[in-house]
Amino acid sequence: DLTVPFARYVVQNQNDLAFPFKRYQMQPVWRADRPQKGRYREFYQCDADVIGSKSLWQEVEFVQLYDAAFSELGVPVRIQINNRKILSGLAEVIGAEDKLIDFTVALDKLDKIGEEGVKKEMLERGISQAAIETIQPLFITGRTAEEDLEVLRDLLKDSEIGLEGVKELEYVVDQVVVIGLNKAVLEVNITLARGLDYYTGIIYEVAAPKEINLGSIGGGGRYDDLTGIFGMKDMSGVGISFGLDRIYLVLEELDLFPEAVVKGTEVLFINFGEKEAAYSMQAVTKLRRNGIRTELYPDAGRMGRQMTYADRKNIPFVVLCGSKEIESSNYTLRNMATGEQSSISFEELLDFLSND
Repeated sequence: DLTVPFARYVVQNQNDLAFPFKRYQMQPVWRADRPQKGRYREFYQCDADVIGSKSLWQEVEFVQLYDAAFSELGVPVRIQINNRKILSGLAEVIGAEDKLIDFTVALDKLDKIGEEGVKKEMLERGISQAAIETIQPLFITGRTAEEDLEVLRDLLKDSEIGLEGVKELEYVVDQVVVIGLNKAVLEVNITLARGLDYYTGIIYEVAAPKEINLGSIGGGGRYDDLTGIFGMKDMSGVGISFGLDRIYLVLEELDLFPEAVVKGTEVLFINFGEKEAAYSMQAVTKLRRNGIRTELYPDAGRMGRQMTYADRKNIPFVVLCGSKEIESSNYTLRNMATGEQSSISFEELLDFLSND
């Protein structure tokens, strides 16, 4: 987890930071998970946080950030949001404030074990049958966000903190609707519960496409006093994370990796010796500056070995620069698939490779 170390950093450097302070961070993290597909004990995470502002515009911007990132990757996702205050309010109206964790942990499993499974677990955790009947509307799915909010307003009419959560959730939803999203879909998920140890307001979860069956690939939320554990009170923040390993699996299964990511070397310059390599390297440098993936074979030696190298790496073109090419200031371009060769100038070489 990167959020707690971030809070410590803020406290240690509070006199040097301009608030609200924004940051993103990518690095490996570790958790005591049972290893399986999409769940690793070591994995990479990317966090984005804003600390020092209670404005709900930060929550709106994080919805936009998720939408922008996954839209650019071409991954169709559902951004689900809820509010920790709503969960507290629900526990309050059913008289289970002392069982908030038990209540929310069970409720969060609705999409995994179904309505009857959740009710059974709640009973096992000490939630009364009468309390479960009170929250029956939560188990009805297929409503719009507006309908969900109306259900919550009715359920929480006697809970001040619950209605505050509904108001915050409604604000974020309304603003996102006005601004609009690219490809992501924003959903209200009133059973969503994350990180109850420190989340205090809006909470997020990004669901992978249903056909992948991988669960969430991102999540986060508002934490009002995370820096308090390090002695700095009343410093509200909000942040989200991207599960990079899971996103990799999604891109792989949907075959969405951009060609630029998987594309290898486009052209290899054969090394005939020191003089020829120096001449070749001038062209290699110019081609690289123009975005052409180019290599110079590092060692002078048998041409057959260098051609085999190009063949095994699926490099489509090789360039031969011998004494004849140096004298004429040209290059001999060879198509590895057809064996065809042609003598061309650098400008012609650049134009050909740029349009290939």
